Amino acid sequence: MEVMYIVIPCYNEEEMLPITAKALITKMDELIVAKRISPKSRVMLVDDGSKDRTWEIIEQLHESCELFTGVKLSRNKGHQNALLAGLMTAKDYADIIVSMDADLQDDINAIDGFLDKRAEGCEIVYGVRSSRETDTGFKRWTAQTYYKTLAALGVEITYNHADYRMMSRRAVEALSEFKEVNLFLRGIVPMVGFKSDIVTYERAARQAGESKYPLKKMISFAVEGITSLSIKPIRFITGLGFFIFFVSIIMLIYFLVVHFSGHTVAGWTTTVVSVWALGGLQLLAIGVIGEYIGKIYLETKARPKFIIEKNLEEDK
Repeated sequence: MEVMYIVIPCYNEEEMLPITAKALITKMDELIVAKRISPKSRVMLVDDGSKDRTWEIIEQLHESCELFTGVKLSRNKGHQNALLAGLMTAKDYADIIVSMDADLQDDINAIDGFLDKRAEGCEIVYGVRSSRETDTGFKRWTAQTYYKTLAALGVEITYNHADYRMMSRRAVEALSEFKEVNLFLRGIVPMVGFKSDIVTYERAARQAGESKYPLKKMISFAVEGITSLSIKPIRFITGLGFFIFFVSIIMLIYFLVVHFSGHTVAGWTTTVVSVWALGGLQLLAIGVIGEYIGKIYLETKARPKFIIEKNLEEDK
């Protein structure tokens, strides 16, 4: 039997953690009794610099139940970095690692499907939402548009998959070879390769607390994903530049013809519209290029993606 660790990033989850812990105890015990996973399997809770009692609750869970262990980051580093910290720590103890969020919106019963796919030889199994009925109409539209945009930009990504997945130790060790600072794991993991498959599940509503991804963070995360995995936006600007140059040549010929034919054209509106349109396009182009330069700046610094302050596994 393989040792399975469930890695859960936590940020200000004091309301949700007791509920999540109770559900996971039942699920883990069920899998251990069925001899689907080793009794050495654990749930690793990663505190991403929370400002509430999250770490205190993690320590209490660790002391009261051997199923739970925890990692505390020195400060808030964001969901993706916290998840990576958990994966890189858990790979030293586990044969397979399941990553999921603390809100229980990901169906923990899908883990059975993960283990079935693992038995078939899969190194990576993606949890994929079967529908988005629990989302608002706006969120459903933006999510679907985003996935389609990524696909159009040539990014290899599993549709309707977030960060609920199972990875073997071998796959996580391969993931550790990716050194970029700008993390977008759902786009990087498919680059690892190895045999993979999907398991579909129904996503539930959050039972307590509030979402840690308001609209502002969702937009920032979306931009991160696009600029970390594709250079097509820059190529698009280049193509648009050529197109506008071509149009300007045509317009130059047109105005020369009008001029020499003796017609007077009142060009104030055309001039103003052209200046504003081209000015806006130039600012947009500079902004996109600046975004990529900013990414290069951060990558060249090679700062650590996370710093672990405390690892309860080492305190045993």
